[in-house]
Amino acid sequence: MECVLDIRGIINRLPHRYPMVLIDRVIELIEGSRIVALKNVTYNEPYFMGHFPANPIMPGVLIIEAMGQAGGILMTAVKTGGPSPESVYFMGFDKVRFRKPVVPGDQLILEVQLLKQRMNAIKMAGQAFVDGKLVAEAEFLATFGESVS
Repeated sequence: MECVLDIRGIINRLPHRYPMVLIDRVIELIEGSRIVALKNVTYNEPYFMGHFPANPIMPGVLIIEAMGQAGGILMTAVKTGGPSPESVYFMGFDKVRFRKPVVPGDQLILEVQLLKQRMNAIKMAGQAFVDGKLVAEAEFLATFGESVS
């Protein structure tokens, strides 16, 4: 099933809030299979004040976090078909590669696909693109847990 989520739909499915929501829109969601999300990288992001003021570059760890958030939305769709009372916890990242810097003005396209599911653990592969060029990639493993209230 395909659907599009705006920021309201995203924060309904993720526990993250400003400044840690790193996805602006979900372009495609095929439940149980893949997700394509978008992040508009702007100069007013808080991390650019220190990374690096004279040459702003989006930290690689935040690119991977954005991929992980897209994967979290995919996981909630796999488990419940929508918003979930459970949190998603990442257990590990493998094969992480950064290919090109991401800078203010870039539009980051995040593609995450489900590789394998076993009970509450899901293995996914993610790629991040700018202007159709691969800028980062990773495989990651995540599980569900109870929400902390």
